[in-house]
Amino acid sequence: MGGTEHLTVHRDGATLVLTLNRPEARNALSLPMLVGLYDGWVEADEDDAIRSIVLTGAGGAFCAGMDLKALAGRGMEGEQYRDRLKADPDLHWKAMLRHHRPRKPVIAAVEGYCVAGGTEILQGTDIRVAGASATFGLFEVRRGLFPIGGSTVRLQRQIPRTHALEMLLTGRPYTAQEAADIGLIGHVVPDGTALDKALAVAEQINACGPLAVEAVKASVYETAELTETDGLAAELRRGWPVFDTADAKEGSRAFAEKRPPVYRRA
Repeated sequence: MGGTEHLTVHRDGATLVLTLNRPEARNALSLPMLVGLYDGWVEADEDDAIRSIVLTGAGGAFCAGMDLKALAGRGMEGEQYRDRLKADPDLHWKAMLRHHRPRKPVIAAVEGYCVAGGTEILQGTDIRVAGASATFGLFEVRRGLFPIGGSTVRLQRQIPRTHALEMLLTGRPYTAQEAADIGLIGHVVPDGTALDKALAVAEQINACGPLAVEAVKASVYETAELTETDGLAAELRRGWPVFDTADAKEGSRAFAEKRPPVYRRA
């Protein structure tokens, strides 16, 4: 497993847990964090033993966005990773899930601040859980900046446009309950339990056929902007091959025999 000084990685069964680990800065994005995130997504894609990913933050915060001190030219920690950016100038966008979508489901476990770049990363996740006192928002316009992590494109596709525009144009903070009410997150749980809830959801996913899970996720995103006719055709292309897998046969046998299935990705 990888990881950097600002991004820790550990396994919880078949779940890869990525933790933004810069609590003294409310987990503001740094170069070591971005490199660790990208490497985590790649590890999950390449390791068939991993069936889901949980993204969370250390120290009672999720992510407060980009390190503005670095943006103002006062340097950024992790100069030793500069060669990674030179080798792949798109690495930071892949890390933030702007230019990369992991094959496995990604569940966000949010406590505390999830603002600016934090809310942008959130939009690249699939399932979202937040503690009751979590704070969301896209603050960029208040600072004369642009939310270039994908929010002007993605947010209006994930929540009603009127709410997307209000969040983007006012730059105001949103409570966890407000975020749930407009559909940005799916679960509001007691403070300190977001990770537990996310891992519980991940365990439910992990118990399902991994090939089916990956195909379903891919189909949802692939068909999102298609017409219904084209989307249904694309769904068949994704779905029919799943029925010919050993996973599908094992699922049917296990159901008939009233036992938990044992999937082997074949």
